[in-house]
Amino acid sequence: MSLLLGVDIGTSSSKGVLTTPDGEVVATAVREHAVSRPHPGWAEHDARDVWWEGFATVTRELLPRAGGTPISGVGVSGIGPCALPATAAGEPLRPAILYGVDTRSVAEIEELTARYGAEAIIERGGSPLTTQAVGPKLAWLRRHEPDVWRRTRRLFMAGSYLVHELTGNYVLDHHSASQCSPLYDSREHDWIGDWAEEIAPGLRLPPLAWPGEVAGTVTEAAAARTGLRAGVPVTAGTIDAWAEAVSVGVTEPGDVMVMYGTTMFLIEVLAERRTWPGLWGTVGVTPGTYDLAAGMATSGAVTDWLRALTGAAYEELIEEARAAGHGAGGLVMLPYFAGERTPLFDPDARGLVLGLTLHHGRGHLYRAALEGTAFGVRHNLEAMRSAGGTARRLVAVGGGTKGGLWTQIVSDVLGREQVMPTVTIGACYGDALLAARAVGLADGEGWNPAASTVEPDPAAGEIYDALYAVYRDLYPATRDAAHTLAALSHEPG
Repeated sequence: MSLLLGVDIGTSSSKGVLTTPDGEVVATAVREHAVSRPHPGWAEHDARDVWWEGFATVTRELLPRAGGTPISGVGVSGIGPCALPATAAGEPLRPAILYGVDTRSVAEIEELTARYGAEAIIERGGSPLTTQAVGPKLAWLRRHEPDVWRRTRRLFMAGSYLVHELTGNYVLDHHSASQCSPLYDSREHDWIGDWAEEIAPGLRLPPLAWPGEVAGTVTEAAAARTGLRAGVPVTAGTIDAWAEAVSVGVTEPGDVMVMYGTTMFLIEVLAERRTWPGLWGTVGVTPGTYDLAAGMATSGAVTDWLRALTGAAYEELIEEARAAGHGAGGLVMLPYFAGERTPLFDPDARGLVLGLTLHHGRGHLYRAALEGTAFGVRHNLEAMRSAGGTARRLVAVGGGTKGGLWTQIVSDVLGREQVMPTVTIGACYGDALLAARAVGLADGEGWNPAASTVEPDPAAGEIYDALYAVYRDLYPATRDAAHTLAALSHEPG
């Protein structure tokens, strides 16, 4: 007998799991942490306290629950793409700049896009430059923190920093590298030397590996810090959403993960490279695969805002939303409460509710929020189809799947069934599977079978088709007004 350890560093918590080689969950652990927002548009993590201490804390909690069974492999993942500058010895020089929620590098995005050309950037790397891209964040560091940049020799993300702390090795997985736009060539599976030297001179970009490859073994120092046995293999790891896709079997071309959380995230696996200006095109988790990815800026964040605003419990709001019926009593919401990512890439988009009357209550608003995010999923899947995706199978994951109303609304809006997997604990479960594969204990077959499916209600289709047309018309009709209001909101006071 042996066990696998998987640990993921999320935006607001670190999660770990112990599993058997066939996927049985033995124990789980969670450590909460916070995002630092020192200035408007900034989002940061302290790598030592949040990432490394998060890993060590959940690992020390899990190991006593292994019952003496040895750990045969460790898999890691984390939020990304992030930019953590470090010295040649791997010491962090400042807090890590987080993924697309950190919007400080807008000026650098515009400059680099003008410098290299939008089409050339997508052609070489697969994705347009957005707040998700690492290259502009590095350019921002050079410009605004020159003292930090002068000492910067290494670049880490959450997963690769854990690998370094555990093994002493400097490595980044190909998938994470493919989100370092415009530094990585997704056709050649290698760094773009000329652009990298111009954007990040002096930075030694990490050697590359695939997420499921062994990147090294636990050192004596890391063993003392975490309780792990020295010599245990550690995978190269990857970005959390992609590890979560692995955890629920989204690994074959045409598979799509629909992740219900604070933000909605979608990943479609492809057999060949595809690009689209309104989507992220990336390298897949396994060699020979590619992905199209989409992400909304808010989804569960809007429902949480409504819950806080009304003071009601989630259970009350869900029941009232269920009673409101298809169409929320004639309301349509644009859920762009923090701008919008794909397929609009508009940080100045704003939320909107159309159709309000004195007869509407909080249940109608809550349902409109759920339906608005469902329309956003449909919009993104249409963009994926335009890029050449097939979306033959949809798999629902994430905390928002609980209760059933949200997933049912999405299936009704799409007119598509969604598979509900047996285990939905997140990316750490996929990390454990990647570790099991890396050390030859499992191939993933039967790891996480489907538990149920969500079937669309045919009676809802006609209503939602009409409302979706309104949804699609609203953004272009109100974009200029939204941008005017966004500009006002950015002014001091």
